[in-house]
Amino acid sequence: MRVGLLTREYPPDVYGGAGVHVEFLARELRALTELDVHCWGEGATADGVVRHAALAGLDGANDALRTFSVDLSMAAALADRELVHSHTWYANLAGHLAKLLHGVPHIVTSHSLEPLRPWKAEQLGGGYALSGWAERTAIEAADAVIAVSRGMRADILGCYPALDPARVHVVHNGIDTRLYRPDRGKDVLRGLGIDPGRPYVLFVGRITRQKGVPHLLRAAHALDPGAQLVLCAGAPDTPEIGAEFRALVGELSDARDGVHWIPEMLPRPAVVQLLTHAAVFVCPSVYEPLGIVNLEAMACGTAVVASAVGGIPEVVDDGRTGLLVPYDAAHPEEFETGLTEALDRVLDDPATARRMGEAGRERAVREFGWDQVARRTHELYEKTLR
Repeated sequence: MRVGLLTREYPPDVYGGAGVHVEFLARELRALTELDVHCWGEGATADGVVRHAALAGLDGANDALRTFSVDLSMAAALADRELVHSHTWYANLAGHLAKLLHGVPHIVTSHSLEPLRPWKAEQLGGGYALSGWAERTAIEAADAVIAVSRGMRADILGCYPALDPARVHVVHNGIDTRLYRPDRGKDVLRGLGIDPGRPYVLFVGRITRQKGVPHLLRAAHALDPGAQLVLCAGAPDTPEIGAEFRALVGELSDARDGVHWIPEMLPRPAVVQLLTHAAVFVCPSVYEPLGIVNLEAMACGTAVVASAVGGIPEVVDDGRTGLLVPYDAAHPEEFETGLTEALDRVLDDPATARRMGEAGRERAVREFGWDQVARRTHELYEKTLR
């Protein structure tokens, strides 16, 4: 079976959960099928990876139009594939066009949904209407749709009621527990100026409305003053969001010490060490189909405090591997108070935090291996081709 895997992000250009998903799924699928990865980027084809750049004549154009030009390039390059599998709206249109042009099945993995991310209009302007159109067109015509959680499946069917529920399949995201495992070294902490002898709360993620970081920064004003806050946060969606984030970090730093902002993308081993030594990992997302980063923290043996949205409750076992905080967009102050209280509960009880971390590691190993994700995905390929 010759499969084309279509994605915006692929190593070395991975900045979000969808990119992590494709990276590890591709690694496992290569043992099961003949796979080519088509992704964004510059450079020649090598080792089954084909990189596609936006049309030069669209320099300065709306990002959605530039995305569509990449999709056209991908679709043209898929003539020898028997099945195509796209990830995120950035590549969905390429899969849909390949389906029509080459007469092959198209499978979509939905990592998020444009109708549920209205803040993207701030980033894309009128391109948000185009991204929503591309996603809807591809999903409604797809031969199969993979949802990364049960919550995501419900969201897909709610946003796109014309879609036959029988075509929507749940395959959870995964985690490589060989790469994400406790690292007891402390050289990374010291190099970043983090005090290894003082507990810290850790956030890892992009600076975007979806990740809820402003809620965390406001909640941290009331956090136990003995704790540090470490923010591995970069790649702001817009200059405006970046400026808001910097202002909130500045206000927090003026009010308390131990605030560490790391804006650059750290290599994976450095992130693993940070995850390992955190007293608690925090995920304040206001929308999260699954949240791979919570699995990464759990695999490193760290307790998690997260918002009870989307697929997060399918990963974080409330009271056992961490604590879940209800989120209501109409009452953000209650969410922020809940974050503070949950984080302080974990910080104040290291023994329980340690037990949560051990249970999280066990759960990640037992239920979320990438080999299982790839096997279930390949089974869907075979079923779709019958």
